[in-house]
Amino acid sequence: MKKIRLLLLLSFAFIAVESSGQLLKDLKKQVKKAIPTKGLTEEEVGRGLKEALNNGIEKGVTNVSKPDGYFKDPILKILLPPEARSVESKLRSIGQGKLVDDAIESMNRAAEDAAKGALPLFKDAIKAMTIKDAMNILRGENDAATQYLDGATRNPLTDKFLPIIKASLDKVGATKHWSTVMNTHNKIPFVKKVNPRLEEHVTDRAINGLFIQVAKEEKEIRDNPAARTTDLLKKVFE
Repeated sequence: MKKIRLLLLLSFAFIAVESSGQLLKDLKKQVKKAIPTKGLTEEEVGRGLKEALNNGIEKGVTNVSKPDGYFKDPILKILLPPEARSVESKLRSIGQGKLVDDAIESMNRAAEDAAKGALPLFKDAIKAMTIKDAMNILRGENDAATQYLDGATRNPLTDKFLPIIKASLDKVGATKHWSTVMNTHNKIPFVKKVNPRLEEHVTDRAINGLFIQVAKEEKEIRDNPAARTTDLLKKVFE
């Protein structure tokens, strides 16, 4: 009986600790929402956030659109689609790894070439940001602005990026490399023939890379005072 009581007491204690932890988290959120904006008007907060976002996207787009912006970044590098991994494995096993390497590099070059086309879309989304959006971003998590941009631009960015990516794939020779890889693979006896849509894969991965870069820049502005390059940014994020 004593053991049962002890177990019950320990269980209640554990629940209490868990509950208090959740209460602390909830309280932290409420406090964060109640934080005043340091005497700034909502309009000033909105202008400051738009300024921060414009700075962030310009740096982010510049980083990914330069040579090796995707290709030499281990997080952003675009690899073959999952359904084509068997193609890569089979070709490497028969000494055709260079074909695969050329295709992968050319996909990344296409993404780097196309990335510059994202900037106007991002800027349009920032212009359309409301005061309510700005306040939610200010009180949100470290990637709240990036999440806003993702929701506001993902679909139109995909629509605009697809033809840009297609043109860039042709421009840098990626389409040719891809065709060579797929044709070489599909001529191997008894293999399952595959040919994933290259444009959609590179477009999706290129856009994901853009948002990863924008999130890095947003976090830098939030966390690093040196990244706040104007008086308004310093006031909004102090």
